[in-house]
Amino acid sequence: MTKTPAVLAATVLCLCTCIPARPQASTGEPRFRELYKELVETNTSLSAGSCTLAAERMAARLRGAGFPDSELHLFTAPGHPKEGGLVAVYPGRDAKRRAILLLAHLDVVEAKREDWTRDPFTLVEENGNFYARGAVDDKAEGAIWVDTLMRFREANYRPLRTIKLALTCGEETSGALNGAQWLTENRRDLIDAEFAINEGARGELDAEGHRVALEIQAGEKTSQNFRLEVTNRGGHSSLPVKDNAIYRLAGALKKVEAYTFPAQFTDANRAYFTGMAKIQAAKGDTAAANAMQALVRDPGDAQAIALVSAKDPGWNATLRTTCVATMLDAGHATNALPQRARANVNCRIFPGVPPEAVRARLEELVADPAVKVTTLEIRGPSSPPPTLTRQILGPVESLAARFWPGVPVLPILQPGATDGQFLNAAGIRTYGIEPLFLGPDFGNIHGLNEYVGVRSLLECRDFLYRLVRIYAEQK
Repeated sequence: MTKTPAVLAATVLCLCTCIPARPQASTGEPRFRELYKELVETNTSLSAGSCTLAAERMAARLRGAGFPDSELHLFTAPGHPKEGGLVAVYPGRDAKRRAILLLAHLDVVEAKREDWTRDPFTLVEENGNFYARGAVDDKAEGAIWVDTLMRFREANYRPLRTIKLALTCGEETSGALNGAQWLTENRRDLIDAEFAINEGARGELDAEGHRVALEIQAGEKTSQNFRLEVTNRGGHSSLPVKDNAIYRLAGALKKVEAYTFPAQFTDANRAYFTGMAKIQAAKGDTAAANAMQALVRDPGDAQAIALVSAKDPGWNATLRTTCVATMLDAGHATNALPQRARANVNCRIFPGVPPEAVRARLEELVADPAVKVTTLEIRGPSSPPPTLTRQILGPVESLAARFWPGVPVLPILQPGATDGQFLNAAGIRTYGIEPLFLGPDFGNIHGLNEYVGVRSLLECRDFLYRLVRIYAEQK
């Protein structure tokens, strides 16, 4: 990771608040805006949209830039006609060198027009931002990857390594067909690569909009749902009894709420807190800085871990497995005692921890035989964090120094889950690299009025274009 010299620590905050002019803008910006708009405005929600249509439109863009049909592979899995995707292959000069893979998902989280200030499936540019569902997650990077390959083709650029692009569906919805998983299981040859670049990281802005750090993801937690369920014979509400399914479920959930899983460490979150300690020190938060330094030195320092965990939900999430109740379903009539009460508990499981171990721990916490704890559908395999080598990190650091001088590059362990879960498990090292600078609200990703700064998106486009070219020439 970036090692900011101690003598410069006091100036980090000042450097991070500067907004230098980005490197000279590349050509084709109006066309990129059109491409981005087309992709964002193609509804790809599971309920009403079509990833297949989005993939076809992106294939048409690439075809228009000179890609022959032999290099474009549209795919759909049997029984899932609207959940298709696209793999594009841009041949390199040396067929013996392994390819690099550019990965993005086409599907988006559901969005209801009545809840949004603007139509979620119309791209709106307002107040220096783009607003729409998918403006960030993940159509920003998907559009950038398509645009990058178009620019390479039109410039007649011949990379040393083959560059592959995979646009897939099913990342956002548990139970949906996952295109990345399907490719690893059915067309591994088509996406085989030495490493992949994916979503999963961002540029961090503070509450005042100052750049704090640029993340690079090296590993992620696994998302797993568990059901807590109580069944009861029920009865008439005029004759209440103590053995009430809703009360017993509520008691179980309070026990889950009160529990904190132990802190764990990987190279990525150690490196993150090493760098973040310097940033906090430069901001004058010596308590947080000292605590971060202490937990890196001694992973058993409970006091330091507690202070850091309480300070920021993101810091807490990258340190441990977390479980939280997300849905409730109970009762069958307003005048009847409940016969059934259920809750969904969503856990984000630390790398290397088996889901069954978490289920067993929940059962121990609840300590009530009337509460059944069940593992729901397993989204995919648990994958080990990829090693963050200088081959990957070095070019990011060099480019970041040009684009945003003084902004440190911090490796992270992603608390969320991405399609990197499937690629890492299949042996394709996958890293999250997407320098969109977002504030503490994360651009309202998954929420109402999702947005991204226009300037940030265009800088991200230029950054990733240069980064892919550097990676493509590595020997």
